[in-house]
Amino acid sequence: MHIYVIKRLVLMIPTLFGVAALAFFLLRVAPGDIVELKYAGSGTFAPKEALDRERAQLGLDRPLAQQFVAWIVGIARFDFGNSMWTGRPIIEEIKIRLELSLELALMATLIAVLLAIPLGTLAAVKHDTWVDYLVRIFSIGGLAMPSFWLGIVIILGFLIFFKWMPPLTFTSFWTDPRANLAQLIWPALAVGYRYSAMATRMTRSAVLEVLREDYVRTARAKGLWEAAVIVKHALRNALLPIVTVIGLEFAFLIGGLVVTEQVFNLNGIGMLFVQSITNRDYTMTQALVLLVSFAFILMNFLIDLLYAWLDPRIHYQ
Repeated sequence: MHIYVIKRLVLMIPTLFGVAALAFFLLRVAPGDIVELKYAGSGTFAPKEALDRERAQLGLDRPLAQQFVAWIVGIARFDFGNSMWTGRPIIEEIKIRLELSLELALMATLIAVLLAIPLGTLAAVKHDTWVDYLVRIFSIGGLAMPSFWLGIVIILGFLIFFKWMPPLTFTSFWTDPRANLAQLIWPALAVGYRYSAMATRMTRSAVLEVLREDYVRTARAKGLWEAAVIVKHALRNALLPIVTVIGLEFAFLIGGLVVTEQVFNLNGIGMLFVQSITNRDYTMTQALVLLVSFAFILMNFLIDLLYAWLDPRIHYQ
């Protein structure tokens, strides 16, 4: 097991290197010039000499190979450079937004798990009854309603009926937990409901399949309590696909909530991603692509380790 963990950690390095190379060169192929966008935004005319001077300051006049090597060397030192648009260190730009996105992803995942696993298990146990039909309607509704639309409905509902709106300024949980939760609980609820719908259907299908296995019938024949049969024998063996869905969705939530963040006025990683691409901020976009890629790679690694804990039959050689 220890050798497997070490191998997987080592394999992360070439994977991230490949992602870094693709992100770097594909961004350079895309049309658009950050220098021209900067001057166009200020509304001033700039001669060719000024544009060339600005490109030299940003290092864009050097060959692509030299730019790539310099960037990779910086990453090895955990130095992602400065934003080409704002001039601030990229680490600082990401740091002030990562707390918000990470907390929102954790809260949405927690809400999704608390909804999906009990409801999906209940629907499987009460297969083809009115309980099962209600859970199906609940999950189909979550799949049909986009999280940003549900967020708009939540805001309008509070505004119309309670004359109240969620705070528009982000407050760290460590500074004021009450103000923090007052702002993030509603987008987390909107995203978590959408997220739980898919996990609920996966839980129902997985548990329903396991309940038909011989070892479940054997456990019931031995006289075990029905709750013990469901939780210990059925649910635990059905968790593998559920864990996969939940883990990968969590990695997506870190940088994929662009529209939801816009609805709730949250300046998170998703909004920063859109801004950096719009501004042709190469260094910032590259760093964000690496961050999201690392989140997916890390979650895949943790899911594989969780497989071995959930299912003793799995042994990594």
